[in-house]
Amino acid sequence: MSNFYLNRRALLGLALTSALPVGSVWAAGQPLPVVASFSILQDLTLQVGGDLVSVSALVGPDGDAHVFEPTPQQARQLQQAKVLVANGLDFEGWLPRLKKAAGFQGQEIIASQGIAVRALPKGQGHDHGHDHGADKAGHDHAHDHGHGHHHGPNDPHAWQDVKNAIVYVRNIAKGLATADPANAARYNQQATQYIARLTALDASLRQRFAAVPAARRTVVSTHDAFGYFAQAYGLRFVPVRGLSTESEPSARDMAALVKQVREERIGAIFLENISDPRLLEQLSRETGAAIGGRLYSDALSPAGGPAATYVDMVEANAATLLKALQAG
Repeated sequence: MSNFYLNRRALLGLALTSALPVGSVWAAGQPLPVVASFSILQDLTLQVGGDLVSVSALVGPDGDAHVFEPTPQQARQLQQAKVLVANGLDFEGWLPRLKKAAGFQGQEIIASQGIAVRALPKGQGHDHGHDHGADKAGHDHAHDHGHGHHHGPNDPHAWQDVKNAIVYVRNIAKGLATADPANAARYNQQATQYIARLTALDASLRQRFAAVPAARRTVVSTHDAFGYFAQAYGLRFVPVRGLSTESEPSARDMAALVKQVREERIGAIFLENISDPRLLEQLSRETGAAIGGRLYSDALSPAGGPAATYVDMVEANAATLLKALQAG
């Protein structure tokens, strides 16, 4: 039996036997208990909430939300939260199941609400096969039985555009103020200060990338997580995979990509912190394109790493890209 079904059975059992009354673990004067779906949202929430909140992430640093499978521990984590912060745009395909199993009745903040959503190129979707009971050996694999974790026609990685992160911060501040109205003024003040920092970061990125000749702004990455970044800052990303880190390119796809890298003289390809590096290493060997460095797409680095906060992540990605593009 697959891990997915074992986890689901445990989660459902937990929901029936140990559901907690909403708000039973929080009282005024204590940090507001918040759960974020993944590490990037955890940091954005901490920037807004400061010491007024206690924020944990379901998918932690260097974790891959595309292959995440909830456990009873995470259900208990969600049971005890007053607020849940999620990306939305169908990024967390596993979240409805987890909320149901945990009996979550708190306030949910959809961080991406109100952004200008980037549509995917025709024919691309964001399928995650793990939500079909497929095991790691491929038995009863999802691709044989449809796609239950499909992100539809829209790209969910909106945080990669810093202007969208500003929208996220405003939504988080509004949600925290609703959940904890006694501290609404502080949430708004801290959000305003952080937004000023993000606004300056966005302007700096636009200036730095504009200085790179347009012919040098094409790069290859592990999966299609940088569409918003490319759109905002004038780059072109060619993904080896589609939007999901689980989808493997066919031999024909790889051959076409090798040809494209050679013909367009793409000088650098980039790894991601959540992905297996072997595909890009193979592409580098076959084309002579250099490995330009490691990018952070869907997760922060652990504390003490180069991308331990959202701002650090964006700065680290920009520095890695600019070093390779300017060298080309």
